[in-house]
Amino acid sequence: MNECIIGVDLGGTRLRVAQVDREMNIVDRKEILTLASQGSESTIERMKEMIRQMLPSDPNTHVAGIGISAPGPSNPNTGVVVAPPNLPGWHNVPLVQILQKEFGYSTYLGNDANVAALAEIARGAARGFRHVIFITVSTGIGGGVVSDGRLLLGKDGLGAELGHIQMIVDGDRVSSLEREAAGPALARKAVAAMEAGQTSMMRDIVHGDLTQVNGSTVGKAAVQGDKLALAIVERAGFILGLGMVTFLHVFNPEIIVLGGGVSTLGDLLFNPMRDAIKKHALDSSYWQDLEIRPAELGENVSLVGAAALVVTKGGMEDVGAVAHKLDKP
Repeated sequence: MNECIIGVDLGGTRLRVAQVDREMNIVDRKEILTLASQGSESTIERMKEMIRQMLPSDPNTHVAGIGISAPGPSNPNTGVVVAPPNLPGWHNVPLVQILQKEFGYSTYLGNDANVAALAEIARGAARGFRHVIFITVSTGIGGGVVSDGRLLLGKDGLGAELGHIQMIVDGDRVSSLEREAAGPALARKAVAAMEAGQTSMMRDIVHGDLTQVNGSTVGKAAVQGDKLALAIVERAGFILGLGMVTFLHVFNPEIIVLGGGVSTLGDLLFNPMRDAIKKHALDSSYWQDLEIRPAELGENVSLVGAAALVVTKGGMEDVGAVAHKLDKP
């Protein structure tokens, strides 16, 4: 009998559902706007309908389960979406219970960054590795940690919020990795500098309307050699590097995988990050064999990761062993 998995990606902007085979290949996929402002009940009803459309028409194809990637904080142990800031009204929503009752399949919930870590090990840049840190740098900064093939979740599944490590910057100001190096931070720095009189092509990119400056604006200008944008990206890379030093000391990974829109800047971001790691790590043994790679799975990472949740029973089983199984005929 054939087998498939239903993967669900619940995002603040888009809702995606896919049918995925056991080798983590996407067989079919649908996407709509989340319309989060309409509330959780409306979104869940549309999610159910999309899942129905993804169920196999062949009666000989067995559904192994449903995996859900959701923004944090979410509790994978209870299957509850706790209170994601980009999903208004989603407070303690028992999403796993709702979908299991509706469809009767085993259902698993995971934080989107944790799920992405599973995906990159199963089918992406971290394939073959057992000690992995995944970082996504976009509107926010999220992370997932796999240690010796096991996803680190913590007591309530709320662990590995790597973007929210606290740090002291600019003398005595307490901030976080996300507040200093995510896309909105880059935009904030750019706007402040231009309002203070610095010249930049970013002003032309947004036709003089500085309220339209975002992380993508900074990235576009940096790629074209704009001095202000390059300085902002370099600082973000340095701050990210300091965060990585902390992760290296705590988790001692083999590989760091970076995803998200900001990470597409490549060496403009990666080089200052690597420099900070080499300068501030306790010893070269932390980084001399360290791999730092861009994520490979793009916008499908959460769907593949949601399917991997089913294969790993919510991340409880060895992820590396699952990836190894996928290589077998």
